[in-house]
Amino acid sequence: MGESRTDHDRLFKELISNFFEEFMLLFFPEACEQINFKNVRFLPQELFTDVTGGDKHEVDLLVETQLKGEDSLIIIHIEAQSTYQHHFNERMFVYFSRIFQKHRRKILPIAIFSYETPRAEPNSYTLTFPFVDILQFNYLSVELKKKNWREYIRQENPVAAALLSKMGYTNDEKVEIKKEFFRILIRLELDPAKQTLLTGFFETYLTLNEEEEHKFREEVKAMEPKEGEKIMEVITSYERKGIELGRKEGIEQGIEKGIEQGIEQGVALVAKRMLAQGKEVEEVVTFTGLSTDKIVRMKKEIGKAN
Repeated sequence: MGESRTDHDRLFKELISNFFEEFMLLFFPEACEQINFKNVRFLPQELFTDVTGGDKHEVDLLVETQLKGEDSLIIIHIEAQSTYQHHFNERMFVYFSRIFQKHRRKILPIAIFSYETPRAEPNSYTLTFPFVDILQFNYLSVELKKKNWREYIRQENPVAAALLSKMGYTNDEKVEIKKEFFRILIRLELDPAKQTLLTGFFETYLTLNEEEEHKFREEVKAMEPKEGEKIMEVITSYERKGIELGRKEGIEQGIEKGIEQGIEQGVALVAKRMLAQGKEVEEVVTFTGLSTDKIVRMKKEIGKAN
């Protein structure tokens, strides 16, 4: 996978926090029926240390809510896992224990596996002896690569649209998947910010080469005019925002680079003035922090000029 762990965490957090109810409805409809989505609050991330090997890790999402007909609060812990980790099920149990220790509430743990290749991931952690079973810890899970993308294209669900990019497909199907993503997107009629969020997520994980992108656009143009035009409007808007962002970042980087160059030029000017005043090379090096070689070259240049 090309993206870093941090980018992966951020993308999944943005997707689920903006479309939490849709996420639960898509993969866990039975749980969704029982949750009160009118009372949802996202809690600050917990940083756990020394978890199964001394690592440090922030849990991805903690959601505080209620079950319908109940006054007590519950917590839903969602962990998005993009790379294989040995004993992940044990880590889920440790997170559960620490979250429970702090909040003392019912906790529903959920794991989302988005590996590049399907794996047989457990959804429980057990602790047993030959003579007694001590622990049976279970959590809900979904393995995206085991999902057939064609089963989700008729669902009017923004999470389904975005996650088409992480489901099981062949390279020959990529162009078709991208078309279906945009078909769902225009049917949803979301505001521009949410359209951009979903498009950015999808484009991060499913990218087309130049030939595939050309084929995609040709097929969009061949669609029924109203549908094809709407798709091109969304694509153009997204690309325009990308260009504007790129320009902004370029300007910021230019300013930063200019400041750095200005500082360097200022330091060099101070060094030259000190040398012109007859200061020793070692003194100028200590004062300015410039290298001895650079100060020696400056001194020679000043000597030639005089």
